[in-house]
Amino acid sequence: MPDPASSRRASDAPQLPAHTGRFIAYCLHAFRGWIVLMLLLETGQAASNILVPYAIKAIMDGVAHAPPETSLFDQLRQPLLWLVALNVAEIVFSRASGAVLILVGPRLRQRTAQALYAYLQHHSVRYFSQHFAGALAHRISETAISVNHTAWSILFDFWPISVTFAVSLAMLFSVHTTLGYFVAAWVLAYTAISYWLATRCQPYAQAFAAVRSQVNGKIVDAVSNMQTIKLFARQADERAYLHRYLEEEVKSGRRTFWYMERVRWFQFIAVALLKLGTVYYALRLWEAGQIGVGDFTLCVSVALLVINDARNLTRRFLEFFEYVGNVANGVATIIQPHDLIDAPDARPLQVTHGRIEYRHVTFGYDFERPVFEDLSVVIEPGQRVGLVGYSGSGKSTFAALLLRYYDPQSGQILIDGQDIATVSQQSLHRQIGLIPQEPQLFHRSLRDNIAYGRPEASDAELYDAARIAHVAEFIDDMPQGYDALVGERGVKLSGGQRQRIALARVILKDAPILVFDEATASLDSVTEKTIQDNLDRATGQKTVMVIAHRLATLAHLDRILVFDHGRIVEDGDHATLLARRGLYYRLWSMQADGFLPES
Repeated sequence: MPDPASSRRASDAPQLPAHTGRFIAYCLHAFRGWIVLMLLLETGQAASNILVPYAIKAIMDGVAHAPPETSLFDQLRQPLLWLVALNVAEIVFSRASGAVLILVGPRLRQRTAQALYAYLQHHSVRYFSQHFAGALAHRISETAISVNHTAWSILFDFWPISVTFAVSLAMLFSVHTTLGYFVAAWVLAYTAISYWLATRCQPYAQAFAAVRSQVNGKIVDAVSNMQTIKLFARQADERAYLHRYLEEEVKSGRRTFWYMERVRWFQFIAVALLKLGTVYYALRLWEAGQIGVGDFTLCVSVALLVINDARNLTRRFLEFFEYVGNVANGVATIIQPHDLIDAPDARPLQVTHGRIEYRHVTFGYDFERPVFEDLSVVIEPGQRVGLVGYSGSGKSTFAALLLRYYDPQSGQILIDGQDIATVSQQSLHRQIGLIPQEPQLFHRSLRDNIAYGRPEASDAELYDAARIAHVAEFIDDMPQGYDALVGERGVKLSGGQRQRIALARVILKDAPILVFDEATASLDSVTEKTIQDNLDRATGQKTVMVIAHRLATLAHLDRILVFDHGRIVEDGDHATLLARRGLYYRLWSMQADGFLPES
């Protein structure tokens, strides 16, 4: 059966399986040699541990049958050496296995998280708009941890227990067949029932994991918007809002834990029955002369070791299925088909002039309600074009389609005659510089945020971009200068400062096509005019697309496209459009303090 995620997957994304078991196997494959070594070491450790009662049996038999005139230690030299060797072997095997775990564990978690993050990067804007950023980050972290715990459960819990059970039963059968069958029947029944009970708990554990992830996303969302919460004095409302989700987490947790508690009742009762039954049956056999003192000691010791390992078998099954459930949630959330992928023969976009053409484009976020229908327009190389219209008229969608955040349902968008659907997305984004309405900054230094546009740029080029964007004037006042951290999402900077950093970053990128989406909305008119003059000189022959609600920002451009309900209803320069006394004239007349009304 084909992997459902493989039907639409970015070519340079990791080939992650969308099936939980295969995903875990994929993560472990690179460490298969180390895992085999750990299996061998754990086999040695478990066998050494369970063979200790056999050495004690030999010691007891030696004590019982030692001639009075001989030295007891001479008589017991071999079983005592055997006992010492088994204890030393257990220490060596277990600590060697622990050393391998230290080498493998962090690296396995790292590679799993890297693979999930690399796959996540190729999801579309639509995908990220439907998921909490915090929940996705939490899901990557929890999935990586759970892959580790799943592997360790098998290697350090289930495999040693299997070895213990196998060796124990072999020893018991060597002592007395019926006693061996008694313990074997108990082991099989206990293991089967424990597994069945754990599978019944799996839905509870998965639901609990999903609720925890949701709560984590809600907390991150609230913390990210703490300034807004304070501004509207909604702290109490946010606590109440979060309380509802925390209550759901409590209820989900209680459902899971109450089920686990019922399982523990079975566990304790079953273990008590084995303990009492083994001792009673061994006593009867000893009384009947069918086993000796050493055999009796062996039976009781082995039974206690089996009980010790089996006591928490159900809990281990429960934890195992919880880990598998966490992995399943992570796989289901992240390893989904990619919405937008490069064509199999995608080639790099080559921009020689910067001519943009929308050819018979039809697009809608909802197929039944298209934003554009059969839209055609050409933006000539080097033109500076403004997009204007009421909110919801299609301006931002027009720019988003150029960036290939979405694919049109029909039609083509071409840059210098190349359909952007046939070129690689990375090459497309390298050729377009976007300054969004809400600049997104990293919690890194000012230098890192500006240099993100072109990391290989020289300091002189970086400072020049900062000067054009009027960044230098406030950076110079900071004690740490360009090395000052901007805070999460640039929280330490004002809105205008964040926009200027974003401007500097795009100027440094030096892409042949520029898109300004309300790029100067947070700036005062004087600063905007100064920056605009600098930009006009810096952009040169670049093709520029400007979205703005402040019409004065657009007045000096070569051309203005007026949008209304997904249609371009007017096209011309500022003076021409005013002379027509159409929609643009009305917008210009209606603007308040230089800004358009919303409708």
